[in-house]
Amino acid sequence: MPLYMDIHKVPGATANDLAQAHAADMRVQDSLGVCCHKYWFNEGSGKVFCLIEAPSVEAANEVHAKSHGLLAEKIIEVDPEMAEGLLGDGVVNLAGAVLLPNQDETRDTGLRSVMFTDIVGSTELTQRLGDAAVMQLVNLHDEVVRAALSANGGREVKHTGDGIMSSFFSAAGAVRAAMQIQSELARLRQGNGVEHPVRVRIGAASGEPVEQRHDLFGTTVQLAARLCAHAQPDQVLVSSDTYALCQDAGAGLRFDDAGHAQLKGFEQPVRVHAVVYG
Repeated sequence: MPLYMDIHKVPGATANDLAQAHAADMRVQDSLGVCCHKYWFNEGSGKVFCLIEAPSVEAANEVHAKSHGLLAEKIIEVDPEMAEGLLGDGVVNLAGAVLLPNQDETRDTGLRSVMFTDIVGSTELTQRLGDAAVMQLVNLHDEVVRAALSANGGREVKHTGDGIMSSFFSAAGAVRAAMQIQSELARLRQGNGVEHPVRVRIGAASGEPVEQRHDLFGTTVQLAARLCAHAQPDQVLVSSDTYALCQDAGAGLRFDDAGHAQLKGFEQPVRVHAVVYG
């Protein structure tokens, strides 16, 4: 049965309001052949995101119509593996709300930072060095990236062939992981027996699960990928939302204003910040 995520705008709602609404959904779900798995509540923005298994979009919305009347603003079908990769499996409290890992009863808002890495010149390296040599470089890249993800609370979503897409609960965690990756690769290039040095570009963006596009984190994923492609070798570029989240958190990270960039797929120029590290 398809898996859907919907978005409700609930300004002024409390955690208790959402718990009651989820309980009402569960009372009627069986009669409609639907399973309301869990939800993410962003009280600050007045939004709730529900993960629902249902035979159709109409059935998913009918649960809400019959239980409490709060219809979804938008419903999108999601890939289960992509949903778990981006959002994590998530501990759920008795009210059905997803909680942040290792933080007692702190609700997960659903906000994520997505990061892409890209090995610079991978196609040219393959032509020059051959598949076997480049695979060694890719393996080195993967080892460094995965160590940074583990150290900074990141999840690998997928391998792109010459890079890795990952997801973070924290924007600061994504930036620190990017800094660790670049610093470690720079260290390896300084004469530790790496015959063909690996250089990467990194891009990161932050957003909510359901946006203007009809994909899970659609705009966020696209922006992170475009920022990665726009970055120079050894550079880390982040979106204005990622920059703002790091500033709000008082993370002590440093950025240079990189101005506006015209990125493929975005009608308007995008404000970009470059991470200062090293």
